[in-house]
Amino acid sequence: MKQQIQQQIKTIENEYTVKILYACESGSRAWGFASKDSDWDIRFLYLHPPTWYLSVDLELKRDVIELPIENDLDFSGWDLRKALKLFYKSNPPLIEWLYSPIIYRDQAGLADRMRSMLPQFYSPRSCFYHYLHMAKRNYREFLKGDTVWLKKYLYVLRPVLALRWMEQSTEPVPVRFDDLLDTILSNGSTRQAIDQLLVMKKQGMEAKLGPAIPAINAFLDAELLRLESKVGEQGEIHTSMAPLNDLFQKMLGDTFGGYNSIINIL
Repeated sequence: MKQQIQQQIKTIENEYTVKILYACESGSRAWGFASKDSDWDIRFLYLHPPTWYLSVDLELKRDVIELPIENDLDFSGWDLRKALKLFYKSNPPLIEWLYSPIIYRDQAGLADRMRSMLPQFYSPRSCFYHYLHMAKRNYREFLKGDTVWLKKYLYVLRPVLALRWMEQSTEPVPVRFDDLLDTILSNGSTRQAIDQLLVMKKQGMEAKLGPAIPAINAFLDAELLRLESKVGEQGEIHTSMAPLNDLFQKMLGDTFGGYNSIINIL
């Protein structure tokens, strides 16, 4: 499968006339609880040639590449300009991509450069709102009732554990679910129920319905209520976008032939 992914990366570059700088796995495979039926969720950051950005109608141009899912491969990517604007806002999915344990391409040191800049732009408040909204929405839509979509427990537990992590640490939320779980819930009845759920997920329960799990529901009910009361307590960062402009220009130069020549064009 990895060979197919690498080939598809090259195909996207040729078809869209872009250069993919960074590509990684997202979703259940990156989080560490994929089953044999899980898709491969590949996310990537790319650049167009410099002249693409020299356009009066630049804001009208599409800055996302999304491919239909085929052979369990789900490819989606952002133009680097878009990605850096979201990085400025401390976008949690982008931060997770940068720390993915499964990387398919990393060129020109983009990921290292962005990771090193994260302390300047990391906003606990933005991340808190993102994870809380994700947890509440999935809980409301999939886990209310006597019969539930079992795998969705993990899609509520992960953001809830991420929020607990943020209460204890200023470091980025770990991508792997086990790392979160071992730090936040090392033992107890809730942990035992989650461990059993993980075994079921890895064995293949992508579309399985089943009875609600009381221990997990009780934990989520209590945590969501508690976390809701914490909204607004998180710090906010306001800083200049200048370092991101410099990085964007540097990546253009490094990718398309000479930093100084690109700066002269721009």
